[in-house]
Amino acid sequence: MNVAAQSIDEYIASFPGNIQAVLQEIRTTVQKAAPDATEKISYAMPTFVLEGNLVHFPAFKNHIGFYPTLSGTSQFQQEISKYKHAKGSIQFPISQAMPFELIAQIVKFRVEENLAKAAQKSK
Repeated sequence: MNVAAQSIDEYIASFPGNIQAVLQEIRTTVQKAAPDATEKISYAMPTFVLEGNLVHFPAFKNHIGFYPTLSGTSQFQQEISKYKHAKGSIQFPISQAMPFELIAQIVKFRVEENLAKAAQKSK
């Protein structure tokens, strides 16, 4: 992992081609599910933000970490049960097909959640 990356492009470019392809597809999936979100590097991880952090998705040796916050994992307990997970995190093995549809569902949930929280704060 390149902790010096200043952008998601730089972060992705620091990995071997096969990992780059997976990270780019996750990035595209998140962009489609959250078209108004912005990208940044946060905690040395690729991050999407919309009224606060939506998700982080760093690559590791054997898995892609996906961090949709505690609510993002709690809401999808059944769907993520076949993956190693903890409070706020899921590990998608690189050796398996990425669950892009599930990633999109989680991101859409997080968008709705963040927008609802932002609307409550503005009242």
